[in-house]
Amino acid sequence: MKPFCSGSRADVQLLQSIQPGELKDDAVNPFFFREPVAPLVAAQRAGRRVTRGQVATHIRRLTSGIELLLVEGAGGLLSPLGHHFTARELIRDLDASACIVAADRLGTINHTLLTVEALRSRKLTPAAILLTRVSRNADVSIRSNGEILAKLLHPIPVLHLPYLGPGASTLKSVREHAKRTGAVWEKLWQTIQ
Repeated sequence: MKPFCSGSRADVQLLQSIQPGELKDDAVNPFFFREPVAPLVAAQRAGRRVTRGQVATHIRRLTSGIELLLVEGAGGLLSPLGHHFTARELIRDLDASACIVAADRLGTINHTLLTVEALRSRKLTPAAILLTRVSRNADVSIRSNGEILAKLLHPIPVLHLPYLGPGASTLKSVREHAKRTGAVWEKLWQTIQ
């Protein structure tokens, strides 16, 4: 699910195409705002107030009777979702496993370490780091990003998703690349159990 979505529901449509008919759009994405800005700002501009309790309650309802619920964040760990809360607070409230997803490019080491530090400051430890290759012609840093992060963050596993092309966020791509990405998802699944 993706509790917060601003600007477009394309992510929600992809999730729905992967799990057709299992959940309604408003269950997968209960807090949708048309303006493509941080969820807190979008809610304020729409005259709505989203509370931490509302979000946690909605997510808990969805977890009933399912083996695993993957919750996609919005805007990053510390992006304001509502008044006085971010994804970090929801992770703690839900006793959830956190997976940091970062683009594998120059700057990702700093970005990832800052995110890990922000989690650790609240006594949370990420279950895994998932580096995603975002370009066919990636910069030279991808040769060392994973190795350095694995050394600095041991024993947190660092996983890698290969470059899947410009249409990676489509059902067609998900199906076409299932064999290439299956081992990554399996390792992530084992890590968070």
